[in-house]
Amino acid sequence: MCRHVRLFVQVNLLHKSIAVIIKKLFNPAQLFIGSFIILILFGTVLIRLPISLKTAITGVDALFIATSAVCVTGLASVDIPSTFSVWGQFFILLLIQAGGIGILSFAGLFAYFLKGGSSYSNQLAIGSFSNVDRLGEVFTILKRTIIITFSIEAIGAAAIYWSFLQNPAGVPVENPLFTAIFHAVSSFCNAGFSTFTGGLMADAVQYNYGFQTVVAFIYIFGGLGFPIVINVLKYLKHLSNRLLKKWTLKQNYYRPWVMTINSKINLITTGIISFLAIVFIYWLEYDNVLQEHAGVGKWVIAMATATTPRTAGFNSIDFSQLHNPSIILIMFLMWIGASPSSTGGGIKTGTFAVAILNVVSLARGKSKTEVFRREIASISIQRAFATMFLSLVAIGTAMVAITYCDERFSTLEIAFECFSAYSTVGLSLSVTPELSTASKLVLICLMFVGRVTMLSVLIAFVKKVRFTHYKYAPEELTIY
Repeated sequence: MCRHVRLFVQVNLLHKSIAVIIKKLFNPAQLFIGSFIILILFGTVLIRLPISLKTAITGVDALFIATSAVCVTGLASVDIPSTFSVWGQFFILLLIQAGGIGILSFAGLFAYFLKGGSSYSNQLAIGSFSNVDRLGEVFTILKRTIIITFSIEAIGAAAIYWSFLQNPAGVPVENPLFTAIFHAVSSFCNAGFSTFTGGLMADAVQYNYGFQTVVAFIYIFGGLGFPIVINVLKYLKHLSNRLLKKWTLKQNYYRPWVMTINSKINLITTGIISFLAIVFIYWLEYDNVLQEHAGVGKWVIAMATATTPRTAGFNSIDFSQLHNPSIILIMFLMWIGASPSSTGGGIKTGTFAVAILNVVSLARGKSKTEVFRREIASISIQRAFATMFLSLVAIGTAMVAITYCDERFSTLEIAFECFSAYSTVGLSLSVTPELSTASKLVLICLMFVGRVTMLSVLIAFVKKVRFTHYKYAPEELTIY
């Protein structure tokens, strides 16, 4: 008995010692990045197991697929259904789910439930990547995130399974239940992976507009961001309570600012960008890639084509057949990406909106950026422009590297792949499988950096300066 007690004490002391060492050696940004690296390496080993494969796969291709799954990108250097068995596809599904929600979120929740709480430093680590101001809300938000994620994926899987039963093409779907679950998870996490050869262009689902619509709504919802979804649900609850009070002739139930400025800006930006993109794709591709579709089908595929670059990556059409203006538009949409704190990538709609608002304010001669009777903090503007600048630096560097390694591809094709990789979209002009090993390694790094963001990488490894109580005299530089 004493030996067991002694062993327990030693293990507990070892655990505390390791925790202290980790706290001293690594900051939250490094832990966040490290969690993704560990998950990618673990996934690489997992999908190379004999039970995972139908055909042999190189180590670079395994690393590419694992990185693409964990970073919820969707770019594939091999054909998923013909290369991986059901077990392999299941492991990819787990990597997508873990990468979509965030391995750090899972770790924090497990620690919370196993220990009955969490340390202050753990809450800081997770809160810094959840955009939560009050530490007490960190795990409340994370619990809601898990519940919302699994609920939407379950509802989506049921809807997709029902669409298979109503399939107008009459082409049977192999393993319909697993396929429905896989596409529901892949859609909500904005991963873009599919168990169909050819993606959503497969005969079984290309003309199944019910399936195409369900998948589109799932990844649009996943791209809104968890804080926005939670805020919208809170607003709908407030609205129903307000109407209930009004109908029952009780006092006026009114609470201002239930819908946050962050939610308003991102929802409006998402709505405007999506609407304009759908109209543009429908008009420009009416007699091109949309020609084989008719009636409502044209609008459904136009919607899927216009919304999937932000940043789902499902290919309902052959993107290599698009007109050049459409390709340029899609690259721009990929760069913008989804909303903050979502499963999608890109610079985010909030960043793009803040940049536009700041430019408009400068054009009007205003020294402050204001919207909805609120002033946007200067730190938000600084982060927005830093994010945009760093994204272009990363994409440009990758383009130069791939152009050097694979000169046979055009600049437009390489640029499309790089924008897709950095924004974790997964769309391709059928170039990815043909890339050299060196180019694939470049895309692996670009997908990883795009998922954790360049700003997080800099925060993780650039030493922070101490806060100073003085400031130098301002000096204006010649900008234009």
